[in-house]
Amino acid sequence: MLKVRIIPTLLYRDFGLVKGERFDSRRAVGSPVQAIKVYNLRGVDELVFLDVTATVGGRRPDFELIDELADECFMPLAVGGGVRTLEDVRILLQVGADKVVINTAAVESPDLVQMAAEQFGSQCVVVSIDTKVEADGASRVWVRSGTVPTGRDPVELAVEMEALGAGEIIITSIDRDGTMQGYDIDTIRRVSRAVTVPVIASGGAGSFEDMGRALVEGEASAVAAGAMFHFTQQTPAEAKRYLKTLGLPVRR
Repeated sequence: MLKVRIIPTLLYRDFGLVKGERFDSRRAVGSPVQAIKVYNLRGVDELVFLDVTATVGGRRPDFELIDELADECFMPLAVGGGVRTLEDVRILLQVGADKVVINTAAVESPDLVQMAAEQFGSQCVVVSIDTKVEADGASRVWVRSGTVPTGRDPVELAVEMEALGAGEIIITSIDRDGTMQGYDIDTIRRVSRAVTVPVIASGGAGSFEDMGRALVEGEASAVAAGAMFHFTQQTPAEAKRYLKTLGLPVRR
């Protein structure tokens, strides 16, 4: 069994890091450079950095900023937000991103996932799928920072993305984002069972127990968290110690 990963998520808006609830990310939480320095000291497995307004604002990724952050980051760095073209992927990898996260473009221009995987390798292509439970009780995919419904089933989309070459899938619950009330275990489990690539659970982590449930009951390969690490005293190292008590393999 592969060792599970603990992945802090950094959300960037305009000039700094933010956190909110249900994709309404307005509360400022500091500088991305400072956050990366803190996580360097804490020895986390990986970081996910997402520009949450780039796609909605029609902007490309801030390559200069990513270059600066990558110089400070001593762990794998996955970067997303505003990625729409193969050139965006190429430049992000060139300035220091280890992986590129594709969200809206995976739905609107799925060929991008295939071209990126073919040119740069599946190991650096991550598809992020944002879901929301709709009126009929079904979990469906939303894009453009959770503002536009697609009507698509996340399992069907995840299977398609794996076939196109995505090396990992992030499943984020819009309903649970920032609430610290636990992950959407049912959707995570359904996706994890449908694909063979690693699935990262995201949206709703509030405790080590939530992470354990996502990994054991949801069958995820990794867990991402934002608010839990920003607003509580819980640390990635303590999360690893707890997960180890469940018999889960973790990185030192």
